[in-house]
Amino acid sequence: MSMKSNYRCITRWIFICSVALVQAISGRTAAQTGELARAPILRIETGMHTAAIRRIGVDRAGKFLVTASEDKTARVWEVETGRLLRVLRVPVGDGTEGKLYAAAISPDGNTIAVGGATSIDGRHVCVYLFERETGKLMRRLTGVAGAVLHLVFSPDSAALAATLYNTNGVQVWRTSDWVEIGRELNYGDASYCGDFDRAGRLVTSSFDGKLRLYDREMHLIAKSDAGGGKAPFVVRFTPDGSKVAVGYDDSDRVEVLSGITLAHLFSADTTGISIANRYVVGWSLDGTMLYAGGNYKNTVSEPSCNIRRWRDGGRGSYLDAPAASDTIVDIEPLPGGGIVYGSSAPMWGTLDANHKLTQPAQTAQIADYRDADFLVNARADALRFAFEPSGRSPAVFQLSDRTLRPDVPATSDMRPPRTEALGLNVTERHNRDGPQLNGKSLNLKGEVSFSLAITSDGEGFLLSTNLRLRFYNRSGRELWSVFPPDVAWAVNISGNGQFALAAYGDGTIRWYRMTDGKELLAFFPHADRKRWVLWTPSGYYDASPGAEELIGWHVNNGNDQAADFFPAGQFRSTYYRPDVISKILETGDEARALQLANEERGRKSQASSVAQMLPPVVEIASPADNAEVSSSEVTIRYSVRTPSGEPVTNVRALVDGRPVSGNRQLTREDNFPSETRELRIPVPAHDSEVSIIAENRFAVSVPATIHLKWRGLAPTTEVFVIQPKLYVLAIGVSQYQNDAYSLKFAAKDATDFAAAAASQKGLLYRDVVVKILTNDQATKDNVLDGLDWIRKETTSKDVAMVFFAGHGINDQSGVYYFLPYNTDLERLLRTGVPFTDIKTTVQSLAGKTLFFIDTCHSGNVLGGRRGLADDLNGVINELASAESGAVVFAASTGNQYSLEDVKWNNGAFTKALVEGFTGRADYGGTGRITINMLDLYLSERVKELTGGRQTPTTAKPNTIQDFPIAVRR
Repeated sequence: MSMKSNYRCITRWIFICSVALVQAISGRTAAQTGELARAPILRIETGMHTAAIRRIGVDRAGKFLVTASEDKTARVWEVETGRLLRVLRVPVGDGTEGKLYAAAISPDGNTIAVGGATSIDGRHVCVYLFERETGKLMRRLTGVAGAVLHLVFSPDSAALAATLYNTNGVQVWRTSDWVEIGRELNYGDASYCGDFDRAGRLVTSSFDGKLRLYDREMHLIAKSDAGGGKAPFVVRFTPDGSKVAVGYDDSDRVEVLSGITLAHLFSADTTGISIANRYVVGWSLDGTMLYAGGNYKNTVSEPSCNIRRWRDGGRGSYLDAPAASDTIVDIEPLPGGGIVYGSSAPMWGTLDANHKLTQPAQTAQIADYRDADFLVNARADALRFAFEPSGRSPAVFQLSDRTLRPDVPATSDMRPPRTEALGLNVTERHNRDGPQLNGKSLNLKGEVSFSLAITSDGEGFLLSTNLRLRFYNRSGRELWSVFPPDVAWAVNISGNGQFALAAYGDGTIRWYRMTDGKELLAFFPHADRKRWVLWTPSGYYDASPGAEELIGWHVNNGNDQAADFFPAGQFRSTYYRPDVISKILETGDEARALQLANEERGRKSQASSVAQMLPPVVEIASPADNAEVSSSEVTIRYSVRTPSGEPVTNVRALVDGRPVSGNRQLTREDNFPSETRELRIPVPAHDSEVSIIAENRFAVSVPATIHLKWRGLAPTTEVFVIQPKLYVLAIGVSQYQNDAYSLKFAAKDATDFAAAAASQKGLLYRDVVVKILTNDQATKDNVLDGLDWIRKETTSKDVAMVFFAGHGINDQSGVYYFLPYNTDLERLLRTGVPFTDIKTTVQSLAGKTLFFIDTCHSGNVLGGRRGLADDLNGVINELASAESGAVVFAASTGNQYSLEDVKWNNGAFTKALVEGFTGRADYGGTGRITINMLDLYLSERVKELTGGRQTPTTAKPNTIQDFPIAVRR
């Protein structure tokens, strides 16, 4: 059985085997701990699920969608736009604890139920009920008899049903008081689905081959063999309750039964289906269309799983639509015709009444390592992987210089995993009966194995299964095993024999110490092929610009409250440690790497843990998201929690990502309870976003953000009211007081950028005011004066652009300095411009702020000691954080040099920047150039100019949306 042709069927067994072992594994964990862990847990966060979606739910109006995933989150989406509204985080533990297999939203859209492997003590599973608007965990339904595989509300919202694994049956609760009103737990096998009709009757399916029909009081009124297969998977009533559609796990048939007696009525036409199983079914809201999907493809080579639609309630002709790259797991109807569907890919999308995609699907933002080469060099500090299955979109990551290079060949010292050795034959992989060593079972029955790597000396082998990563000696004795974050689609062992590496289904690649299996390092490359993050088990990290939000800390708040999530960037000052990352493979020990890095930097060991440094949590009570406003001032009601117990030292408001000017933001009304506060904030006469940020002495909160829709009067003098003024500070140093530091084009770069900006006067900007400092004008005092000038001049209605070109360097303690004309490296504190001054200016600018930085030039200034301490990633991420609020364009990333050449008469970055700014970045042909357009142009043009040796990067806060910055001339 080949992996390439059959991995979709294998993912089915991953799910079934994982669910089967939920109780046993979580039980062992709970017996050891007694309760859910309170220590923060590192998790990935991309804005989309990182593991398979298992179920979806939609409200009656088709406005809100909820998705449940094995990544232990549920997510609430706006169906029309695809916008993520919030992430629902249940209490989680190690292993499977917290994996979500089921989700439902009440027809009125107010309540969301989620369930799965959700036992809080290892014995008793629960269902979590959330308030959709706020994300507040309202209640836990306890006493659930098994792992929850499906949840469904009755059409009148009066009841909630859960179908179960382990105890194999169904439980139902009354929603008015959440009292259980019925259960049946004697099914012969798991029940994967149930559905209510308008009369309150409930139909369920079970892998025991039976369908069961209950009345409102949970009395069994009909029981029938499914007929179309031995494992009926999904059942759905027609809206009027007259029929029931059935999809099967072991058959390509779709049957339609009587909704009254469960008698067979007819079979839908499944002609042409060559590969099909795990069918899910659904109806249109008017009952005229029947839908089905699963692993169904018309041909083996077809890249997409299809959704088939039949007319005439399933009796008529059919139409197929390609929908997803992996199994369709759920289908729900939408008003006006059409459906919303979920896929285990993970992804979700919508089809309209004509069976056409209505908008781009929301897809996973992770690399997919299935059936692709996974190459590692001898030291394990360079690896080659692919972003897409079957080796498509390959990339190489070099740990030494932090470069991620898509579409480049492997280096000569990279090797694929060894899978053969004399006297060591591992067979029967990809089989649920377990692998064998030299014809003898490894006693892994029930586990599916996926990848193998044999040590270079042939004395041991690494094996991944759906539940464990295991290392054996050649005789089959297990030396160590670890519980992985997901399935390891590929494994390898470094040539020096010191490290095991695994490429997981959640998009991470992780390094393990071969002696004992201890995890040392994790790497996550984002699907955009630009961003990446590296981290240790304790949370010390390095990240490319814009990537430090991709991981963070999940913090349980007990059994009866939703968990919190804090991105790694909130702890930047303590945990951003590229120097520690650089020593991990050198030492093979995180504690030793930290000790050496601290000694080199002269830093003391940290005294506070993540739990002690947690930032405040802000929640906006009103207005609601997407509220309509017609006044120039809005009152925001908010509350602040302090998980760490540290007092709040400051509260700030942002509008469209920039700080609100004046003192009104700190106004508080005394007639509200102490935990509720108010801010009166001015808002512009257009749609906007308002964010509230709170901070304590350790960290700044994640912004609480709402969208506001302007419904007031439009400005009467649009040109003069809407057009901003542009202030530009351009600084470039080519000729230094010390000639050894000199460059060719930095000064010209600053002048050329200023000229391009000035040409926008009368176009996008009513006026452009420029201050240029080049060469001997750019002394430290003048640079600081320039920063003070732009801070004082820029108002909230203006745009500020700051351009730096020259040299930059980090001192021994890691503080970044821009090097002005009169720099003396022996007196850097007195003669360099510290990053703190730059950051303070950026944070205090009232208007929209763009920062362009080109300071990674090669040259004697670096004294031959250029290294990771001198890269700009940390500076960029700090400037582009929500609290700083700048959009940052950097000439290069990682440890790359910024290149200049007489052929361009500029640095590569500025040449591309000026071209893009003056019109070439107008990809849409609208005449306006936005941040995202300029970012795309810079990426492509600089790569072209430098032959891929330089990679510019753009980072911006999540609180700032794309906006125009220039008009094509």
